[in-house]
Amino acid sequence: MISSQEQVVGDYQILRQLSSGTTGKVKLARHQITGQKVAIKIINKSHFEQKPDFKRKIYREIALMRLFDHPHLLKLIEVCESQRRLYIIIEHAAHGELFDFLVQRRSIPTEEAIRIFQELIYGLDYLHNHVICHRDLKPENILLDSHDHIKIADFGFARWMRSNIAETSCGSPHYAAPEVIKGLIYDGRCADIWSCGVILYALLSVCIFFECNHFFPFLFNASIFFYSQVIIFHSKSFSLKRSSQKSIFFL
Repeated sequence: MISSQEQVVGDYQILRQLSSGTTGKVKLARHQITGQKVAIKIINKSHFEQKPDFKRKIYREIALMRLFDHPHLLKLIEVCESQRRLYIIIEHAAHGELFDFLVQRRSIPTEEAIRIFQELIYGLDYLHNHVICHRDLKPENILLDSHDHIKIADFGFARWMRSNIAETSCGSPHYAAPEVIKGLIYDGRCADIWSCGVILYALLSVCIFFECNHFFPFLFNASIFFYSQVIIFHSKSFSLKRSSQKSIFFL
């Protein structure tokens, strides 16, 4: 059941709005019997007529999320729809994006950074073992629950790997592999691993790429890689104790 005032969706009572964008809104809701809090993505179906690719992307994301059962992947709970709207009910990550977490903290213990990275790798390993690549890993698409455990989210660019080769250039250029940026064919799993490496750097240095001031085009050739843009970080460097380095190497 969906109320005409959109205060109730299925068994969930809408509490408040969390965010909004050009294609819809995300609202916080609570199950009327169990009290479980969830997030509900509300998408206006009129966008499907205007953007057929967007419709395919949304329904592909739903189909993929229905397959997932892992503590570090955002869980799809239910999908409802009315004549005008699609309601995607998902697990609520109470502490928001990893990006905001890093911006607010400015500095995090190495052990905590390693723990977050381990959880990211556990979730990604589950995807790859189920022949799925994410293709848009970045701190904005990694959420934190109430205990600061991570949930990989936003599977709009994810795909089943019918082969090792992908062609679509997608994802944030700050976290995308060089071959993706150049528009070459690539292995989606390898591209995901590259993104994880960049996220690890962000965790250890707490340097979010686009907040850095010095940003200019540069061509960098190293072996088979061709990178179209290199970001120059703040002059402040970071160092790790030898024990921490070993912890990273043996994740």
